[in-house]
Amino acid sequence: MKILKWVSGALAGVVAASVLSNVAAAQPAPDALVKSLASEVTTVLKNDPAILSNAAKLRDLIETRLIPNFNFQHMTQLAMGRNWGKASPDQQTALTREFQTLLVRTYSGALANFRNNTIDYRPLRMQTTDTDVTVKTVVNQANGQGIPIDYSMEKVADGSWKAYDVVVAGVSLVTNYREEFNSVVRDQGVDALIKQLQAKNR
Repeated sequence: MKILKWVSGALAGVVAASVLSNVAAAQPAPDALVKSLASEVTTVLKNDPAILSNAAKLRDLIETRLIPNFNFQHMTQLAMGRNWGKASPDQQTALTREFQTLLVRTYSGALANFRNNTIDYRPLRMQTTDTDVTVKTVVNQANGQGIPIDYSMEKVADGSWKAYDVVVAGVSLVTNYREEFNSVVRDQGVDALIKQLQAKNR
């Protein structure tokens, strides 16, 4: 999946930085959240560059900051498309767990480039009653190239915002997997897809 490799590099870790959240009593707007937490993670990486070569610290950063703020079930459902309904509840749980692990590994590999990038934030078009918004950014790389990265975010029951997709230069990171997943399910079934994801995550 060549496009996935390109997306991973272009993200340069900003995915992890952009959707981190410590849920507070008064929730900030999604764009303000993205901006403040991207700044926070940039500071962490600059102050402790060794974290990028320390598997334990990197895993802790991702598990405490990234994982709680993605809706991985929604992401997996998008990636599965019509096949989501063919999976049993147990299979859906297994698929979500393995897809989460796969995405986190992808983000981990992209973090190394994050420190050298800057981010421009586009004005957020949002009504006060909206529960699903897109936060638009442009990541400026060291080579001068700007990569548009849009975050699909939804408001959940506790009032916090969670990301359920990332679109890089018009390419959805989540739905990019759909063709591969559909092919495996069509030819071999849902259990085969779970085993395939487990093998990738070893």
